[in-house]
Formats: sequence, C-alpha cells, structure tokens
Amino acid sequence: MDRLTTAELELWHAWKRAAENVRALVAADITAATGLSDPDFGVLTRVVEIGGGRMRQAQLAESMGYHRSRLSHHLSRMEERGLVTREAASPGGGVDVVATASGTAAATAARPVHAAAVRRHLLAPLADCDREAVRSALERLAAGPDGLAGQSG
Repeated sequence: MDRLTTAELELWHAWKRAAENVRALVAADITAATGLSDPDFGVLTRVVEIGGGRMRQAQLAESMGYHRSRLSHHLSRMEERGLVTREAASPGGGVDVVATASGTAAATAARPVHAAAVRRHLLAPLADCDREAVRSALERLAAGPDGLAGQSG
C-alpha cells in the first residue's frame, strides 16, 4: 500500500503534535525562568552532567544530533554570553567545550525548572499505566529498525 490509512495518518499527526507541543512547552518554561534557550539547555546539561564540565565538541554535536557547523555557531553565541568557552583539546587534537562558572550555575538553576515542566506537560496528563506504555513504545521506536527485531508490545 503506497498511502497511509486514515488511522495511520491520525496516529502520525497526533504523535508529531504531541512531541512538538510538549517540547515547546518545556522549552518555553525553561526560557521564561532562566533565559536559556532549548539548545542552550541541551549544551549545558550535556557538558556539565555528562562531561563533568568539559566535552569534546564533536561528541557534543553527535549527542545533540547537530551538524558541527550548526553547533559551532551556537557555541559562539553562548561564548559571547559567558556560558561556555572552547579550548584546544589534547591529546588527539580537536576542541573541548568547557562550561564556565556562569554556565554551570545556569544549568543547575534550569534543572528543577526542567523537571517541573516535564512533569506538568508530559507526565501529569498521563495515567500511570499510560506512562509505562508510552515509555515502552518510545524505547522501541528510539531503538530504530535494528532494535525492533524480536520485540513485542
């Protein structure tokens, strides 16, 4: 069949609307409370929490799903605001993104805002049994085609 059925289209559009809406609402809450944009928050939380305050720029780009040039431009804006610096990495070359004290403080301040926003906009509308079903389905989707083999609902 070369077209989606009405039910398939409805599911596709509902998923897109829900994902876009929840993400936008969470990002808006973070921006209103902290001044950080969604990409700012993504950079800072990865560098601070995953990298311990320092992360290779290439690794950061990959973890965010960004092309290196897109991330580089964003990091330039964050550097201007004093949230991060970039330093030559050694050994092996490359560039490290380093959270400044201001960037670390911003990430720390944004964490409880993020948690409250996720609870309000994603978790609160779902019953406990729905949460588990949604989590399970999303994990299967995130695994991609290779991760779906042999899994059942």
